[in-house]
Amino acid sequence: MIAEDSVLLREGLVRLLEDAGIETAATVGDGPGLLGVVEEHEPDLAIVDVRMPPSFTDEGLRAALAVRERRPGTPILVLSQYVEERYATDLIGGGAEGVGYLLKERVSDVAEFIDAVRRIAAGGTVIDPEVIGQLLGRRRNDDPLDALTPREREVLALMAQGRSNAAIAEDLVVTEGAVEKHISNIFMKLNLQLAQGGHRRVMAVLTYLGRDVG
Repeated sequence: MIAEDSVLLREGLVRLLEDAGIETAATVGDGPGLLGVVEEHEPDLAIVDVRMPPSFTDEGLRAALAVRERRPGTPILVLSQYVEERYATDLIGGGAEGVGYLLKERVSDVAEFIDAVRRIAAGGTVIDPEVIGQLLGRRRNDDPLDALTPREREVLALMAQGRSNAAIAEDLVVTEGAVEKHISNIFMKLNLQLAQGGHRRVMAVLTYLGRDVG
């Protein structure tokens, strides 16, 4: 389902998704309306604009957070006109599975956008590269990422974008084995233990985005 106040963009998203074989169960033009349609349709993914009526501030984000609270695990893709890093970190604060934050301009790359939609619906995490760039620009003095090498930070940045090991290897022009080694080093340096299983990848992304993963 789609929550977007711009009729043109909303209908454009519906058409893009339809062309990719993805059905839109419902559309709404404001944040409060999102909660009702999610309860009614239980969608595989909710695509949500950050700024919607009546105040055009953060209604969409607050509605998305409410959805995640009422229906934990509901995949959410937030679209924003600008890089607003607080929204990205607020959204994933309760867990990064099935979460995306993209700038609206990414929709113009249809193949990339549809790929992001499918990855988020499947439980992946996709964070816009520009958001990641801004987060890197405000590093803390006690940043746990200081222990990582430049290459390991590159790998972690691509993990935050939702890239698979194979895609990371292709982007960096290295082998998958090399990527796996880098990821293993990342887990070790961030003190993410084997006992945490598959959640270590999510927790590494949370650390990257500046959250306390305990």
